[in-house]
Formats: sequence, structure tokens, C-alpha cells
Amino acid sequence: MAQMVRQLWNVPSATHPFLAARHMSVMAKVLRYGEFGEPGKVLQLQEEPVPDPKQGEVLIKTLGAPINPADINTIQGKYPVKPAFPAVGGNECVGEVLAIGGNGSGSGSLKVGDRVVPFSTGLGTWRSHAIYGANQLMKVPASIGVAEAATITVNPCTGYRMLKDFVALKPGDTVIQNGANSACGQAIIQLCRAWNVECVGIVRDRPEFAQLKDYLKGLGAAEILTEEELRTTKLFKDGIFRKPKLALNCVGGKNALELSRQLDQAGVMVTYGGMSREPVTVPTASLIFKDLRFVGFWMTRWTKENAGSVLRSEMFNELFGLIDRGALKAPAHEMIPFEDYKTAVTNALNIQGFVGKKYIFRF
Repeated sequence: MAQMVRQLWNVPSATHPFLAARHMSVMAKVLRYGEFGEPGKVLQLQEEPVPDPKQGEVLIKTLGAPINPADINTIQGKYPVKPAFPAVGGNECVGEVLAIGGNGSGSGSLKVGDRVVPFSTGLGTWRSHAIYGANQLMKVPASIGVAEAATITVNPCTGYRMLKDFVALKPGDTVIQNGANSACGQAIIQLCRAWNVECVGIVRDRPEFAQLKDYLKGLGAAEILTEEELRTTKLFKDGIFRKPKLALNCVGGKNALELSRQLDQAGVMVTYGGMSREPVTVPTASLIFKDLRFVGFWMTRWTKENAGSVLRSEMFNELFGLIDRGALKAPAHEMIPFEDYKTAVTNALNIQGFVGKKYIFRF
């Protein structure tokens, strides 16, 4: 399809190297919902013609788009962001530029054939083709795989910012995190390894725990404990690892409390999720005598506040570099045909929470 579109559109122009699409021939497949509810029930796969890109706009063909926990929560109506109906699901993707509107001005350095990811939020990425503003897209190196590029803007960025922005970590320091098998947890483990920081991960006990532990240690985790083992561990008391200066919490409840008990004096706990749907409780003694700090982090807010900042470009440059040299890989995932969306969104959840495997739509 992409080759056919290029043949139709990439006709040499005597006036400009870029040529706007003038005769649209592509029908986009789009996953929409018109009410909040369980994704398998409210999502509908629709087809619609794609308009010509206008000046400053770019047409892309989507190559991969992941299903994130926030995507599911948004469709359920449980997320702080409430889209206007009808809404298109999804918040991440990677695509290939098929056409650039107008005479190409306003498109920056983008050209036909480039791979791009949207770095604006709430655009609705579960669609086979889309028109985006050129200023909403970021070019990604051609060497970056589809899975890595499709998942770059949420979980690796979340992990990167939490590791960078709250504690001045040095090589040899320790970070402890729960939800270590999540997509974000896997990114955090790999970033810690790249920066020579010890990462101790906590996961729920499960029949395949030994296999999961081996997988996460293979990514670079210093140690993996079950929630039960966390309560009695002597890793820090016996000096096997330095006491953690930073704890990263996406679970809440008792698990977060046990996590906070392992923190060093003046340590920081950053909460970025609440999978247990239980509150984070803070003992008074932890605040007064250990001088612990408890803060929250939301990647969507950071992105909006830093859309044009140098910090953002530096972050992506470093992440792309890590991916390019194999130090940062996509989370455990399965590429699934877009048409099988009901299977994907249903299997993305189970009664105990989100599975460790990331589902990525392929088109």
C-alpha cells in the first residue's frame, strides 16, 4: 500500500521537491469509540477516506501502535484525560511519511519516507493512516526498530525523567521499583544498567517467577524480589546493596509502604501509577525522622510543560543512542494485526492487572 501511494503521489515537481497529495486514494482504518466503557465493547473499526494534507501537514502510514494501560483507562473513562466523542484510541505510534502538504514549507526537515513519531498527546493513534501537523511529529532514526520507535514516547521517557529529575544518582547508587515487569519497569532496568545504577525490582509472586526473574536480570536488574520477599529482605540491611535513594511506585497500597521502608535517609518515592487502586500511606515517622519525600509524576504533564525544551531533545537523543547500540530494547511484546483489535484490547488486561507483555498493533 505504501509503495502504491508513493507511486501516485511522488511525481517530480518542476516547482518544488515536495508535492502535495492531490488525488486521495487511501482509505484509513480507524478504531473509534463514542462512549466510555470496556474497550472490547465500545471500540469500532471504521473506514474513512484520508483528506489531502494541507500546508504544514503531513500524511503518515502507521507502522506500529501500542496498547498502553493509559489507553485502556482512557476508553474506560477512568483516566484524567477525557477526549471529546467520537474519539480515536491510542497515544503512541510510529509511521512513515507518505506525503507533505502544500509546497513543503512548514514541514521542517521532514521528507517522504522518513519515520516519525507524534510527540503531542491525545492525537488518537489507532489508525492506519493519519494527517498530523508537521510540528506534532518527530523524526526517528531509520535504524530504530518498529517496536522500539512505537513505544519510545511514554515508558522510556517516563523512566528517564523519574531517574533524572528527583535524585542526583551516581554510579553504584540503588533504585528500587515495584511493577518491575511492566513496560516502564523494563525500561527503568535498562536505563539503570546503562548508567551503572543498581536496580532492585519487585513483582507479584507467580508460578513462572523464576523465568520472569531470569528475564528481568537479563535486562540488567541487580535483583528481583517478590512482594513477600520484600518484607523480609536483608539486601540493604546487610550492605549487599546501598540503601535506595530513589523508589519508583506504580502499585500503591501496602506494596508502596514496604517499598518506602527500604529507602535511605532523605530518600524520595516517586509515584507514577496506582495499579492496586489503593492509596499510598505514609508513616509519620518516615516524614519526620527519615526526612523522606513523596512526590508524583505524570509524563503527559511533563511533555506539555516541556514541549520545546532542550531537556526534551537531549532526552530523545540519548534514548535513540541507547537503542541504536542495543542498550535499550522494546518491552516484551507481541505484534498483532489491527483487525484483531478485540483480541488485543481484551488480552491486554486480566483480573490481576496488566500483563507483562505489550501488545502492538501492526498495519
